[in-house]
Amino acid sequence: MLKPIQKLVRFSSSKTGSIIMLLAWVIAAIMLSVGAPGSKEYSGTSEEQSVTKDMPSETAANLLKEEFPTDEGLTALLVFHKKEPIDQYDREKISQFSKWMTSDKKPDNLASSLPFHLFPEHLQDEMFSEDKSTLIINAALIEGLDSDEANETLNQLREAVDSLGLDMQFEITGPAGISADTISIFRNADFILMSATIVLIFILLILIYRSPILAITPLFIAGIVYAIVDRLLGIAGKQEWFAVDGSAVSIMLVLLFAVLTDYSLFVFSRFREELCKNTSKYSSMQEVMHHVAEPILFSGGTVLLAMLTLFLAVFEPYNHFAPVFSVAVVVILLAGLTLIPSIFVLLGRKAFWPFVPSANEKQPQQSKRKIWQRAGHIVTKKPGWIAGILLILFLLGAFNVSTMNYSFNLLKSFPDNISSRQGFELLEENYPPGQLSPVTVLLYGKSPLSADEEGLANVQKVADGLADQPGVAAVSPDLTKDMLLGNEELPQNFLSESKRSFRLQVVLDDNPYDEQALRTVEQLREKEKKILDEAGFSSIETSLQFAGQTAQQLDVQTMNSRDMIILLSVVTILLTTMLGFQTKSFILPIIMMSTILLSYFASLGFSWWIFENMMGYDAISYRIPVYTFVFMVALGIDYNIMLVSRIRERAKHVSWNEAVRDGVSLTGGVISSAGVILAATFAVLITQPLQELFLFGFTMALRILLDTFIIRGFMLPALLILVGNSKSGYLSPTKFDKTHNL
Repeated sequence: MLKPIQKLVRFSSSKTGSIIMLLAWVIAAIMLSVGAPGSKEYSGTSEEQSVTKDMPSETAANLLKEEFPTDEGLTALLVFHKKEPIDQYDREKISQFSKWMTSDKKPDNLASSLPFHLFPEHLQDEMFSEDKSTLIINAALIEGLDSDEANETLNQLREAVDSLGLDMQFEITGPAGISADTISIFRNADFILMSATIVLIFILLILIYRSPILAITPLFIAGIVYAIVDRLLGIAGKQEWFAVDGSAVSIMLVLLFAVLTDYSLFVFSRFREELCKNTSKYSSMQEVMHHVAEPILFSGGTVLLAMLTLFLAVFEPYNHFAPVFSVAVVVILLAGLTLIPSIFVLLGRKAFWPFVPSANEKQPQQSKRKIWQRAGHIVTKKPGWIAGILLILFLLGAFNVSTMNYSFNLLKSFPDNISSRQGFELLEENYPPGQLSPVTVLLYGKSPLSADEEGLANVQKVADGLADQPGVAAVSPDLTKDMLLGNEELPQNFLSESKRSFRLQVVLDDNPYDEQALRTVEQLREKEKKILDEAGFSSIETSLQFAGQTAQQLDVQTMNSRDMIILLSVVTILLTTMLGFQTKSFILPIIMMSTILLSYFASLGFSWWIFENMMGYDAISYRIPVYTFVFMVALGIDYNIMLVSRIRERAKHVSWNEAVRDGVSLTGGVISSAGVILAATFAVLITQPLQELFLFGFTMALRILLDTFIIRGFMLPALLILVGNSKSGYLSPTKFDKTHNL
């Protein structure tokens, strides 16, 4: 371990240093709480786009704004629905509402709305669903509104509809409705999440250690650290150093409390051992930190490296997680090396009340120690059987990953009673699926395009070429003969003022978020050159730009696949290298990392089997594999590091097999306790209203339990014994001691 770290740890465990260190942390927390803003004041929601802003759908969206400028922002889809056909009375009331939306009394932040009240009856009829039970009216908010302002505007629309006394269902969906509902869902989520996490950790610590002080102290430590992290993120958001993602802050809260509780368990469990041998609490803590500081340092370092790799992601929600978690992990790591030892050394033996340890006291044989002693003996006797059976079981789980289905529809993650989801599902049930969100196609030229008869005829050929492709239901506008001859005006917003763009709308056969719709847009992009050439356009001078939700989700799918490959590769290489520095071994890091990756894929596969066969899900959020990979791998290394560090200690005095057996026995109790608490804190996410967080919390909890009890307790020790007993002698006691400084 680095000398500056050693000095810092010794200082934090000394009589004077512990007081100074505790005061420094408390003063820092108070000063930041008083003088700096909280993270939520400047947090936002990351958009489903790239950080480079150069994906095809983003390029198309920017060209669309440039060629067809408007002050309109998010679109709101206003959905009216009855079980029976909407009658004339209801239609008049809706017309009254439509008239209000175009009057001077409309909400200030409403940019425009479709003038339903001005349309003749036959055009109004075309806006209804086939059975006349559902009506959709488009409205747009002004550009640049924040989520709170958008939410307030939509609430004003709801109040206006309520005042009409209509006996029908009214929902608001579309981008504006989704944005507003996202704010509503998470308005009190952090408070509930923090409260549930604190209560759960406290109860578990009381049940496991039966000491009120040991239960309160980790929460007190986490409270101090959270106060500092929250304000540091608030300062960063205010100064615009980086984007503060609201979802990242919520999950960071869980990570912070869980990891600091784990570090506290590692410290005070070893502290009790040393207090039974030593009369001085300061000498005892310094001995504890001599052994524990390095695992904490490397454990925190691996988590930090994993979070830093998120900067390599091009998908904005992933990339924006990186700074939030990196700041948090740095502060957590510092607290693990300084704040935790300083508080526990100041509390001394009183921390364990009512079971206060005394010097030269023989530690009672705890039931957990007996259980893990038996586990150590079993692993030592039958390592081949254990490793083989577990390998087959985990490979079966990992194989199930290949059957996973992913959803790119954010609304499917919303609760059933949320307005934007209900509105979208009403549209799904009552309108052709492709009409929910047509693809906007821009025929864009580097120079002005001809709008004479020949030029318009070529544009129509482009429309016909698009319409002929599989998966396309219709393309509009369909230019009439009079339009081609110039006897009839072209449709509004068809030709841009710059004369460089024609705007077409493509309605797909499938739901805009379904996999088949994404494949259709992908095929349209691939056939761009052929369509242009057949229509008489140069594919060098002109291009087809595809904008809209389906094109955007296709790019999201591409970015997600790219980021998953990059993150999996880079995280695996970096963490394996770091483990090599920590263990001073070549084979140990490979074994440790292999078990972590295997348990990741297996837990993902097991979770998917449960989601599909027991919970009835036909797909899960595409983000879950990435989020779970980063967190599972980073946190999964913690317990392996603690186990291997203890084995290394014992290997200096006993044979390798005995060292492995003792390592399992000595760390089993504390690691199993820490694992249960860590899994439970992530399971708190199951209480969150967003399906994505529910599935993430469930998968993380399952993986942590598998890692705690199966990987760390049986599989990794069995593999270490097998490799140690192999003819290669990589881990045989003699070679291990000589070549790896153990």
